[in-house]
Amino acid sequence: MAVSVAFKTDLLGAIPSLRAFAVSLSQNADKADDLVQETLVKAWDKHQSFQPGTNLKAWLFTILRNEFYSQMRKRGREVQDSDGLMTARLAVHPSQHGQLDLKDFRAALEKLPEDQREAIILIGASGFSYEEAAEICDCAIGTIKSRVSRARTRLQEILQISGEADFGPDSIASQVMGSSAA
Repeated sequence: MAVSVAFKTDLLGAIPSLRAFAVSLSQNADKADDLVQETLVKAWDKHQSFQPGTNLKAWLFTILRNEFYSQMRKRGREVQDSDGLMTARLAVHPSQHGQLDLKDFRAALEKLPEDQREAIILIGASGFSYEEAAEICDCAIGTIKSRVSRARTRLQEILQISGEADFGPDSIASQVMGSSAA
């Protein structure tokens, strides 16, 4: 729906009053200009809801006031962290190691015989029970258990995993993560 010339003219004419009101609310000229701009954008976007013949200025002031209080509520939920202390405590393990580990795991998985790879994927990744995997592969449960066991052993050999200490972040990453949480 097209915006009428009268609406455009009245909108432009209200800018000085809107700016004065915004400055009185925000106590900051830059924030006031942002408020006025946001008000004009919202008014332009919702021009079809304005009833011609009613008070456009009052409608615009209501939009501006509502926008101001919405921004204030939003700021109340935001956390000031100008010195970066809170951000420093939000450290996470670097993702590139996980991606590299996944790449290594996929390569190791490809080295397994097809029957072992199928069994370990059905049990380990897809979450099937041994009984369900045996049914899918059309073999005995003991065969599936054996294939999974051999696949796990072979993956440990290929990936050079000797125990639980080989999982998770390396010692340097653990130290960094431990010191940032303090």
